[in-house]
Amino acid sequence: MKKYILALDEGTTSCRAGLFDVKKHKYLNLNSAKFELCYPQNAWVEFDANEVWQAQKKVLQNAVEGIKLDEIYGIGIANQRESCVAWNKKTGEAVYPAICWQCRRTADFCNNLNATEKRIIKQKTGLIADPYFSASKFQWLYENVQEVKKLADNNNLCLGTIDSFLIFKLTQGKVFATDTTNASRTMLFNLKTLDWDNWLLNFFNIKREWLPKIISSSEIVGSTNLFEKPLNICSVIGDQQSALVGQCCFEKGMSKNTYGTGCFVLINSGSKFINCKHLVSTVAYTISGKTTYAIEGSVLNAGSLIEWLLSIGLISSATETEEMAKSIPDNGGVHLIPAFTGLGAPYWDSLARGAFLGLTRATTRNHLVRATLESMAFSTYDLISVLRDNYITELRVDGGVSNNGFLMQFQADLLNVKIKKPKIFESTLLGATYLAGLSSGAYSSLDEIASNWELGKEFVPNMKSKERFDLIDNWHKAVNLIVRKEKKIKY
Repeated sequence: MKKYILALDEGTTSCRAGLFDVKKHKYLNLNSAKFELCYPQNAWVEFDANEVWQAQKKVLQNAVEGIKLDEIYGIGIANQRESCVAWNKKTGEAVYPAICWQCRRTADFCNNLNATEKRIIKQKTGLIADPYFSASKFQWLYENVQEVKKLADNNNLCLGTIDSFLIFKLTQGKVFATDTTNASRTMLFNLKTLDWDNWLLNFFNIKREWLPKIISSSEIVGSTNLFEKPLNICSVIGDQQSALVGQCCFEKGMSKNTYGTGCFVLINSGSKFINCKHLVSTVAYTISGKTTYAIEGSVLNAGSLIEWLLSIGLISSATETEEMAKSIPDNGGVHLIPAFTGLGAPYWDSLARGAFLGLTRATTRNHLVRATLESMAFSTYDLISVLRDNYITELRVDGGVSNNGFLMQFQADLLNVKIKKPKIFESTLLGATYLAGLSSGAYSSLDEIASNWELGKEFVPNMKSKERFDLIDNWHKAVNLIVRKEKKIKY
């Protein structure tokens, strides 16, 4: 009798794995392992994909320790998106550091695209032409790394996002694949045809044979011999789309925000691809040949800001930030513009850089911490407010930083909507788990999955309109001092 689903979440700074008990609806044996990000130049961010594989392999093996493999339905994969790996098809070894989604090394290329090129890219992919996405990173790898060129010349090059690298390693090179959600983040994928786009491949000088085949988010991909017996890989999905599934946002208009390394708002837009001016359109998930789309806004720095506060000694632990923020009545006029790696949606200013503004002699450490937390809420407000006619009525939240009660209440006040945190907090793992359960027979439908969602805590807005509008106005005055003129948004 099968009982469990094994899920992995390969994130920006850590790999996790958990064994999910389907009947009891809870995780057992949660394991995690950290890996290092490197910053070789200003605004460059990269990591060792081979190190990631070793870390992911270790936590997967730890998660099944003491469990009969016959009791496991299969494996579900959720992963950081947009990060790019180049590896040898014969050996499976990455030949250059993986370029992280946060990396801005291709900013000049993207900024120098003309209006027609940017328009075509937006129409085909739903994405803004920005170094955040994979295509210009793939191009950079091919044009700047000799080993990558050599592999391409010998027909031994694999280019992919981290999910395809992990699938390749898990299946010992037998399967080279990515799902529609991850493919939709590459800026090489056509949202209408649901395939690699020939015009985009030519434009970025990428050959189709270097890229993985495209599969659905919930299907039997292949099997791994990592354990004593083969286990099927039953799902693969980008981490933010996985959180949308984990939050059971299956109806059009339902939305979630993940407060992780960055902030990622996804709104289910149904079966129709909707192009938004300042936000991106993306695949939410593909199940049984049916694709659901989403509108997404990305804030590039959120939890990474807390890590930065720790690194410079401004705080000694992440947990103390809530009380520090609550200890003062307001931010004292201080704002943090979190453009450490540029600004994402809705500004898309890759050249912007972070700054504290409004400092006075009265500014304390608590003001700086509060401004840091508030920047996440203000940035999320900016994402959602540009939707106007599609304004949300509630927001489901997850991610480590959403444990901060001050931030969640401030977010509810700014948006003037209810913030709902689920009882089971592992939304990213849950999405991959649910989709693996669908393809392996653990679940029969999305309706059955949705019935499992339970409210953990709710934050209800209680701020007066004038105070809210004044706060938002002051934020926009601050951020407009940093954003380049052509990137400013009119609210």
